Amino acid sequence: MHHGLLALALVVACAFLQSPLGAQQAKMPASPMSYPQPFVRDPRIPIDEEYTKKIKEYTTEPFFSSPLVEYLPASKSVPTPKMILGDVAGAPGILPYAGEVYQYMRQLEKATPRVKVYSIGRTEEGREMIAVAIASDAIMAKLQDNGARLAKLADPRTINMDDAQAEKLVDGTTPVYYITGTIHSPETGSPTALMELAYRLAVDDHEYIKAIRNNLVTLITPVIEVDGRDKMVDVYKWHLAHPGQNYPGLVYWGKYVAHDNNRDAMGATLKLTENVLNTYMQWHPQVLHDLHESVPYLYDNTVGDGPYNAWIDPILADEWQMIGWNNVSEMTKFGMPGVFTHGNFDTWSPGYLMFIAALHNGISRLYETFGNGGADTVERTLQPNDFARTWYKQNPPLPKTLWSQRNNNNYQQTGLLTSLHYFAVNGRMFLHNFYLKSKRSILKAKTEGPAAYVLTADEPRPGAQADLLRVLQKQGVEISRATAAFTVTVPGKKTPPRPTTTNDGSGGSGGAGGANAQEVQESSAKPSAQQDSSAKASAERPPATRTFPAGSYIVRMDQPYSRIADSLMDYQYWSPNDPQRTPYDDTGWTFPELFNVQAVRVADVKVLDAAVERLTGEVRARGGVTGTGPVFVVNHNADIALATLRYRLKDASFDAAEEPFEAAGRKFNRGSFVIRNVGAADLLKAATDLGLQVDAMSAAPSVKTHPVRAPRVALLHTWLTTQTEGWWRQAFDNAKVPYAYISTQQIAKDDSLNAKYDVIVFPPVGRGPEAIVNGMPMWGNALPWKKTTETPNLGSEDQTDDMRPGLGWNGVAHLQDFVRQGGLFLTVMDTADLAVSSGFTPGLTVAQRQRLRIVGSVVRSRTIDATSPIAYGYTDNLALWCDNGPIFNISSIFGGRGGRRLGPDDGGNRPTGRGTADDQDTPQGRPGIEMPVEPRTDVWQAVPVTDEQLRNGINVIPPAARPRVILRYADTKDLLVSGLVENGGEIAQHAAVVDVPLERGHVVAFSNNPIWRGETEGSYFLVFNALLNFDQLDAGRKVDPK
Repeated sequence: MHHGLLALALVVACAFLQSPLGAQQAKMPASPMSYPQPFVRDPRIPIDEEYTKKIKEYTTEPFFSSPLVEYLPASKSVPTPKMILGDVAGAPGILPYAGEVYQYMRQLEKATPRVKVYSIGRTEEGREMIAVAIASDAIMAKLQDNGARLAKLADPRTINMDDAQAEKLVDGTTPVYYITGTIHSPETGSPTALMELAYRLAVDDHEYIKAIRNNLVTLITPVIEVDGRDKMVDVYKWHLAHPGQNYPGLVYWGKYVAHDNNRDAMGATLKLTENVLNTYMQWHPQVLHDLHESVPYLYDNTVGDGPYNAWIDPILADEWQMIGWNNVSEMTKFGMPGVFTHGNFDTWSPGYLMFIAALHNGISRLYETFGNGGADTVERTLQPNDFARTWYKQNPPLPKTLWSQRNNNNYQQTGLLTSLHYFAVNGRMFLHNFYLKSKRSILKAKTEGPAAYVLTADEPRPGAQADLLRVLQKQGVEISRATAAFTVTVPGKKTPPRPTTTNDGSGGSGGAGGANAQEVQESSAKPSAQQDSSAKASAERPPATRTFPAGSYIVRMDQPYSRIADSLMDYQYWSPNDPQRTPYDDTGWTFPELFNVQAVRVADVKVLDAAVERLTGEVRARGGVTGTGPVFVVNHNADIALATLRYRLKDASFDAAEEPFEAAGRKFNRGSFVIRNVGAADLLKAATDLGLQVDAMSAAPSVKTHPVRAPRVALLHTWLTTQTEGWWRQAFDNAKVPYAYISTQQIAKDDSLNAKYDVIVFPPVGRGPEAIVNGMPMWGNALPWKKTTETPNLGSEDQTDDMRPGLGWNGVAHLQDFVRQGGLFLTVMDTADLAVSSGFTPGLTVAQRQRLRIVGSVVRSRTIDATSPIAYGYTDNLALWCDNGPIFNISSIFGGRGGRRLGPDDGGNRPTGRGTADDQDTPQGRPGIEMPVEPRTDVWQAVPVTDEQLRNGINVIPPAARPRVILRYADTKDLLVSGLVENGGEIAQHAAVVDVPLERGHVVAFSNNPIWRGETEGSYFLVFNALLNFDQLDAGRKVDPK
């Protein structure tokens, strides 16, 4: 099958050459694929002899280089990288800071008109990001005009979709190829490779290079993760200054996240993503090529493995094949081992930085080369699967070799130059494809569909709705708003109904996005246990109509960037039987579900006739104050702005209603704020800024309330990794919820935590309880992470003299004392497992996973206790992000792990014996008696306490101290929302969010991760509810009489 893909690519290429466009293209230099010898050095072109000698010296084997990079051309006026580095690019022991890379690029700009440097933004820590454009003098002189032509090709509506006019534009336009380096900070080689590449492109007069310079704009961002780069250089310099010692791992990269910075292309929450996305949108490049360094020796995963993302244009899949296999072919001809494509990287998730191009009508590309995590030259020994020969890796890497940073730079530059050359000489074809993909994205509304997504004007969570629409706006998606009500047809389909999250049957989070959202809008509001049989549920339903009110938002699919909108708004399904058994990343991400807002996928093209106005500014929820009086009421709808409001008005008096109520002609949810002692002007400004609707009243509503304080929060991290907790810091910062940022080492030393904090939040670590407690091995030297003259870029987030110690048993004891004395300890996934295994949660245990497989997916939950403050503002069926979360069991017995449960799938409520499932057993030898019926217990419940257990009930947990289940996972048949769920019955119906009292305090345990990559805003308020009600979590609790 994979060989067939290659054949298909070649067929496409041949067909193109026979087309009219191909005939015109054939007048240009032939593709490098047709050269028996792609590049021959011209002895007449002068070279930098000293630099060239060093290249050879630092390359450990001749076959780890190529004719393209084994020399450096000489220039009398343009400086080489040696000017800044003091040696050649890739020299041992030399890693430049980002500022030094920029300094060199700006020296190039001063020396030649062929190079121009642009500042494209700053990072969270304030460091600059740049893009460097390189092309011929003639192209550079008219870059602005070229950009204007590219903008027209990117949006064919500007030329009335006129193919003839497009061909004229193609003829006069130079394509743009965008290269990005070092998004992953421990992958250190790209900046020096790109410094040297820029020099080569600017000065080399070989025809091969001139073909690139004269037919292509090469755009380079040499350092993507600038904050992490400077920290990594600090760590490397520390390593050089302390030979023979272990050196600290790069525990912080950017301000918030580490490796996940390459998973942000959907939400675009990080500055680095935003800056690259904006650059892409401004330049309209045909390629975005991201450089990584974790696979020997060059893995071009442009081709990748299946499954491919379901929303890309098929033209892109063909382009991947053509470019990727050409790259392998050319480098193989040079005799360079270990160059391959295909591999096992699936191309499903659009979260990678390179995928910005794939869903904006460009071409996404990514290299993995072989970095050493620094500039040392070391012997590297590979694993058998790395050097095994496969059908797609006929010339694999060596099992063992001496490897240098120069080797890595050689591979990077050779791969890039062959790709740039191939793209340059086939530029017209790729420009034509760029236009065609843009055109097909506009036609998509009336071809494959859908026609639009509609987000209704009566959305109960307008803040979250606005946040979701702003994500789309960041992606360049146009948003329209209906100026009048409109009606569309909703076709009937065979779809298992899901409950809605609204009371009027108009839909809710269960009706977000997706191929069958129309049916969801009309599904029953009954609990899943009361649903119709599966056969009846799957029946074909007749078409219906739905009317949306004026003010509803319409995301039309007749626009150039429809594919990114469709990908984010739709549902995803990864088959458990897919040949790809190891998904590379998340398999589901449906944004309306994860934001907990209503969205409807509309196939009816009549939606395109709705009267609309296109929005020109950012979507913002409208806020303000209505009515008069000294008491202010804000409905609790789980919008993030409510948490911001509490801290913004920290001196005001806030109470939360413990029951729903009506006042001033409006209905208010449980948890709604009743605010006093605040100036009307201050509240009006806050409400307007935050998009909150506030009702002023003369008197407080008649409803039971409790105080809502602004707690003192600590956010806890380990020194093992800060990868996942960084998303939590980002969410808290964006919500303007203040916190102290502390480490497990501080907890271990502090026995008076309650004096400082009301709440300690411990986000997922991903290493398990044992590693959290024990930390790193204590052998060897200390591993400092702190700001010093030696490491000036470390320590901005937190500092320690030694990263190795973990929480320790003292820390465990201090945390337990904190809870016992009235604190709230909020735990998630493996930190919840830590709390369970350390005895913090009487009655809550974790079961061993057997065959369950949930890989970064969206799953359905059900609300069990809506009276808990943790559930305030939520209705039923909330979508949760889950990744093989812990399986919680509930017991009323101390040390119990749950008992026999006779649920709906047990097949009967009787033990083995005579008769049928409905009969009673008849013991022989005595008169028969009526057998007691064992009570049925649902999976998320504790087995009822028996009278026998109460006889000497030392192990019976008091009713008020038993675990309180807030949310559970849905039934097996309803569990999957988006992504991959296999053997979901293992976790279906089990508790998902549990509140466990421990003396005067509480432990809240999440099986899911409610704060993930800026994509799960809909579940954030489960966390904020717990915080704001930290000392009132028993509100609404119904105590078991036994």
